[in-house]
Amino acid sequence: LVPHGASLMTHLSVVPPSSLSLSLSDSLYFSVSVCTGDITQKGYEKKRGKLLAPYIPQIQVKQNLKTLHSLLIFSFSASTQAVLPGSKHNKSRAANTRDERFRSDLHTEAVQAALAKYKERKMPMPSKRRSVLVQSSVEACTPPGETPAPEDPLPNQGREYPLVVLVVSLKQHTDLFSFLFLSVLPSSISPPYLINLSICLSTCLFSTVPTPTCSIIYFHPDIPLFHVRISLHTFFLSMLISPNLFSFHPLPCLCVGVPVNSRVSSKIQQLLNTLKRPKRPPLREFFVDDFEELLDDPNQPKPEGQHMSPLEGEPLGVVTNWPPSLSAALQRWGTTQPKSPCLTALDNAGKPVYTLTYGKLWTRSQKLAYTLLNKLSTRNEPLLMPGDRVALVFPNNDPVMFMVAFYGCLLAELVPVPIEVPLTRKDAGSQQIGFLLGSCGVTLALTTDACQKGLPKAQTGEVATFKGWPRLLWFVTDGKHVVKPPKDWHPPIREASNDIAYIEYKTSKEGSTMGITVSNSAMLAHCHALTQACGYTESETITNVLDFKREAGLWHGVLTSVMNRMHVISIPYSLMKVNPLSWIQKVHSYKARVAVVKSRDMHWSLLAQRDQRDISLSSLRMLIVADGANPWSISSCDAFLNVFQARGLRPEVICPCASSSEAMTVAIRRPPEMGVPPPGKAVLSMGGLSHSVIRVDTEEKLSVLTVQDVGQVMPGALVCVVRVEGTPYLCQTDEVGEICISSGTTGVAYYGLPGMTKNIFETIPVTSSGVPIGDKPFTRTSLLGFVGPDSLMFVVGKMDGLMVVSGRRHNADDVVATALAVEPMKFVYRGRIAVFSVSVLHDERIVVVAEQRPDASEEDSFQWMSRVLQAIDSIHQVGVYCLALVPANTLPKAPLGGIHISETKQRFLEGALHPCNVLMCPHTCVTNLPKPRQKQPVGPASMIVGNLVAGKRIAQACGRDVAQLEDNDQARKFLYIQDVLQWRAQATPDHPLFLVLNAKGTVASTASCLQLHKRAERVAVALMGRLNTGDHVALVYPPGIDLIATFYGCLYAGCVPVTVRPPHPQNLATTLPTVKMIVEVSKSVCILTTQAIMKLLKSKEAAAAVDIKSWPMVLDTDDLPRKKSPQMYKPPTPEMLAYLDFSVSTTGILAGVKMSHAATSALCRSIKLQCELYPSRQIAICLDPYCGLGFALWCLCSVYSGHQSILVPPLELESNASLWLAAVSQYKVRVTFCSYSVMEMCTKGLGSQTEALRLRNVNLSCVRTCMVVAEERPRIALTQSFSKIFKDLGLSPRAVSTTFGCRVNVAICLQGTAGPDPTTVYVDMRALRHDRVRLVERGSPHSLPLMESGKILPGVKVIIANTETKGPLGDSHLGEIWVSSPHNATGYYTVYGEEALHADHFNTKLSFGDTQTVWARTGYLGFLRRTELTDASGERHDALYVVGSLDETLELRGMRYHPIDIETSVIRSHKSIAECAVFTWTNLLVVVVELEGSEQEALDLVALVTNVVLEEHYLIVGVVVVVDPGVIPINSRGEKQRMHLRDGFLADQLDPIYVAYNM
Repeated sequence: LVPHGASLMTHLSVVPPSSLSLSLSDSLYFSVSVCTGDITQKGYEKKRGKLLAPYIPQIQVKQNLKTLHSLLIFSFSASTQAVLPGSKHNKSRAANTRDERFRSDLHTEAVQAALAKYKERKMPMPSKRRSVLVQSSVEACTPPGETPAPEDPLPNQGREYPLVVLVVSLKQHTDLFSFLFLSVLPSSISPPYLINLSICLSTCLFSTVPTPTCSIIYFHPDIPLFHVRISLHTFFLSMLISPNLFSFHPLPCLCVGVPVNSRVSSKIQQLLNTLKRPKRPPLREFFVDDFEELLDDPNQPKPEGQHMSPLEGEPLGVVTNWPPSLSAALQRWGTTQPKSPCLTALDNAGKPVYTLTYGKLWTRSQKLAYTLLNKLSTRNEPLLMPGDRVALVFPNNDPVMFMVAFYGCLLAELVPVPIEVPLTRKDAGSQQIGFLLGSCGVTLALTTDACQKGLPKAQTGEVATFKGWPRLLWFVTDGKHVVKPPKDWHPPIREASNDIAYIEYKTSKEGSTMGITVSNSAMLAHCHALTQACGYTESETITNVLDFKREAGLWHGVLTSVMNRMHVISIPYSLMKVNPLSWIQKVHSYKARVAVVKSRDMHWSLLAQRDQRDISLSSLRMLIVADGANPWSISSCDAFLNVFQARGLRPEVICPCASSSEAMTVAIRRPPEMGVPPPGKAVLSMGGLSHSVIRVDTEEKLSVLTVQDVGQVMPGALVCVVRVEGTPYLCQTDEVGEICISSGTTGVAYYGLPGMTKNIFETIPVTSSGVPIGDKPFTRTSLLGFVGPDSLMFVVGKMDGLMVVSGRRHNADDVVATALAVEPMKFVYRGRIAVFSVSVLHDERIVVVAEQRPDASEEDSFQWMSRVLQAIDSIHQVGVYCLALVPANTLPKAPLGGIHISETKQRFLEGALHPCNVLMCPHTCVTNLPKPRQKQPVGPASMIVGNLVAGKRIAQACGRDVAQLEDNDQARKFLYIQDVLQWRAQATPDHPLFLVLNAKGTVASTASCLQLHKRAERVAVALMGRLNTGDHVALVYPPGIDLIATFYGCLYAGCVPVTVRPPHPQNLATTLPTVKMIVEVSKSVCILTTQAIMKLLKSKEAAAAVDIKSWPMVLDTDDLPRKKSPQMYKPPTPEMLAYLDFSVSTTGILAGVKMSHAATSALCRSIKLQCELYPSRQIAICLDPYCGLGFALWCLCSVYSGHQSILVPPLELESNASLWLAAVSQYKVRVTFCSYSVMEMCTKGLGSQTEALRLRNVNLSCVRTCMVVAEERPRIALTQSFSKIFKDLGLSPRAVSTTFGCRVNVAICLQGTAGPDPTTVYVDMRALRHDRVRLVERGSPHSLPLMESGKILPGVKVIIANTETKGPLGDSHLGEIWVSSPHNATGYYTVYGEEALHADHFNTKLSFGDTQTVWARTGYLGFLRRTELTDASGERHDALYVVGSLDETLELRGMRYHPIDIETSVIRSHKSIAECAVFTWTNLLVVVVELEGSEQEALDLVALVTNVVLEEHYLIVGVVVVVDPGVIPINSRGEKQRMHLRDGFLADQLDPIYVAYNM
């Protein structure tokens, strides 16, 4: 098919079925010209025809691929949503889909070029349950600048095209792969589909070419495209995993690396594949544990310029006749020019509703001042005194009332605190505003009548108290509420002093709100400086679009305007939303000389300007761009000038300015008449800026930032640039730092925050040698910039948007601009993007949140997200940690549009953002994980010597010596447990042994010694005729006396019983195969059971789950005849097998252990001694009777010790949670046993019912020991909450303890009745990962509580051994717990003869020290610690602490993790996580969480889970799976079956709500 030496067709083109090929350069040219989008359909056809003409006759591929060094990865997408270039729809939206504020054609081109360089790498898409896809029906938000255009459906959209792919490959060990793709597609597909079908070449290897061997993969045209895509993927992943196996087979067995039988495993493969890309070198050096240091990248640019000297603005001119204060100016104009217009307010239609004259402003302000000081009182005391703070709550469309209130306060010498109108009780940031009001001691709020009516009300009809707000008195300032002052009252008009004039609020990056105090003298000086800088003159007209309550809107539109008797036309935000051109129309109609706007307003007006022909901007001498400090404002300015230059706008009147709440105006470009140098423009390298270095770049480079100057420094000000962090050293001339200003025109302090005030308002910059540059304090402006040529100021960002990632600085606005350049109009709303950083694991991580359009498809949004990641990675060289899309209109809004960033961040961290799409990339971003410690090879002998030198004893402990314990134990003289039963049946025939309770709490059945013996005899008779001695018999019974009787019947008959949990009738599919497996593995020749279960085993439903024909003989024991049994079977030796104990471990392994008669008797004796069990005792048992200690307590102990056992089947608690505790209380039981699942049922089910239980006389004060039977680390949180809840019912907090047993020995520790209480120690979790125990104080960071697992049983010896060297370890060292005791099991019972593999589990010896004793390995890690307590024998007590199962541990990054520790952290991370389980798959950590809440919270959990595991365990989560409650399987002991869960996940059986694949 392919000529020798030929290679590859690089572009899929749309042609009639005849095939063709293109040379590489032409195809690239072709794809670029198609991509540009400015080409009409006709032009496209023409260009295509011209390009293809030379190639149509020949099917030849002529491009050599020697230079390509990568594997092929494909991405097909035939149902894309690209806008067709020729459609009308595209034309109608062309102008109004760009957000000019963040737009720069240059930047857009750079982003597109960067994306083109990237090979489209396929990322696994998250899986979502359909219900999560249905978005909340939020009305489609159309922010200003978004005219909703009718979205016409694309032709062919969503159809899937048949695809035929032919692959030619070479056998193993070839040096070149040649792939030829032919596609048969309908020729009607339009160009954008073509682009999306592009094949990304990513690696092809080597040079010489032997003859190819061909094998074909053929996809039938009926296969949906999606499956083709997945299969192709899997196919290529296999190449990555095993590059030597390159002879391909038919479809089902495509993937060589991992058995791919499901969607999940192929996605995990994709993920692994993505993660194999090389990471860029980490900047931050690894830290070991909590130590970290920053390594400088040797190639990073360093500043080389001189150290700067402070820059002075021109001197502040002396003006004769300048009023001594602002109130004096108001008095002057109010009395001398009362008719002069001061402020014109507009309604939402743009009509002037009211013009406030200077006379009116003066008289109305006086009235209000008089009323506030004289007419408001509490208990005959005036409510307000001069200097008190007053809140001003005025809506944005009522500047008149605000101005009257503001000047009324100034005249009354009260301090106005203007704030936003609270709309709801849960406004974004409202609580912080309340905190500010409280700290300022505000008790009165001024507002308008209309506004007061609209505020949320309490039931009393008064204004509701907002969350976090102080109690406020609301005063309406409308005319009828204020009184005229008497003739002789005059407000005090004083010279401007340093007293506070007003407080402006500011929200910090973290979301806290501060009040910036501005003194009267600073307010006056600022007005003076602005007047001089802007050349303001009396009676000029100024148009103000900004918020008049704060910053530039207040300074120009309320304060300086009054100083100069100017006329302000105030344009409300609500009018701008309806008519973005309104401000331009007002400039035209009022012949305004000055306009104060933001770049957003310029952008909005561009979108609407086409219909307006007759407007002129020639009257403007100054267009002040208040957010000129945003580097992205330049594009708005340029675009605005381009359009409006034709309407009389002169280029030189555009005057960007830089300001901040703290420093007020810092710099402003002067109007042209002042003879200032021409405006400057700098094209800076973003790479340089990220290192705070200025490097001018040519515009050809991809990652550049173009900034315009913000003019000269303010008159009378001194400015310098200092280092952002640490000591405020002056910067070098080519270094970016924080601009600081020293002048009389800045804010004075943060109200009530002296420490922060000192940092910000009283900075003393120092030279490189550390000498202060002067004694004047400077104010930090929070603007990042530098001084350029001609003493022009340049600003490249703000401290609020600064994100320091791995020592490099990035600006949030720059990242927003890059995200927006990835043409997102189809998927997200422009201007509705938040970028911020969160601190995770010692570094900042970038988070991008955007609002998704309701009509965007899942796949498109995901594609957009992955392109945004690539663009940001390429332009800024920084990884995005998390990209989240939320439903339209759900991000918290700032008061005047825009996103409330700090509130968005808060919601993200609290898990309250409710995204509809999430992509986390921790693998890409997190490069500062600690290095795992290198394990040093230390021999066992050196260990012992080391311990001796350190004065540590060997970690060895034992229970009491059985031989020396003399008690009147009659049962001791019998070698076999069945003999004990026969003896008791003769000696005490009517003594009650067992009593079984049902769900109602009534007695279901009982058995005395004789009754049990008789029932066992009947079973023995039935068996003896049919079976041989030594045969294995499966006992499949529900918990009850039948099970116990048949167990002894088997022993009487010489058979070996195997207890098996019966299948669940409602869940045969999963429970019956386990029964079948145990029956087969145990080689049982007979099944004993009840009639009901026998029917179930042979039912039609059972046949669907297992092969019912292969059951061995099944006998039901319900109606056995009463025959006298012949001679009972006597085993020849106690070492013979008594019974088999089968159990499924938490790792999903079915393991049966052999218990000899001797071990059985020893076990019973040991428990009898530990718990002091005698015939007169009663104990209550709420455990499953099928394996381990549960079986021993149910079936063996009562017969041996003669006590009565009250048996409570745990299943009955599901219908009656109080059954077990009620029984304990009723029978006044001193010793009781339960499992963790029972304890959990009680805490969850009865937690709120303790009062009701007390009324039913449930009293637990009789309980001396309540033991939880477990094969795991004690669950302290659960046992403590159980103790706490039932303390009210008399349960002693000392009573609850745990036991420890495992497969090799079912009872190693039991608390028992004597001996000290269990102790708890706190260990360092980080040391534990390195197999070390480091004891720490309670509450110290990374501490983990561990509780002792009860006391070591009599006759049991325990030692701690090194898992690798098998040498003994010292006290408080972590190792494997080894046990030696007469009741150890004798070995595993396995069907495949793997005894050799497991021999060392049951008889192993130490490699050093005492090499004679035979030990059994428990498979659990733990440590021994000698305590200060004394045990019953007077010796110092040795406590055994179990840390966790070795099989369960996760070996990750050279460290050992216990799943429970990770799970505990995850459960703590969000209130809706009910349960969690973790496992690993192909070295990826998979976290499964159960969501207890609404499904819309599912995606909130992804980031929180990833964060907490990174932060606390230094691990990156690979996959987060969110499932319904109850999905994580647990066994009868309440332990999680993590391996079952893993298998279910990989086989697509979990029906997850959401699966996120972290990149």
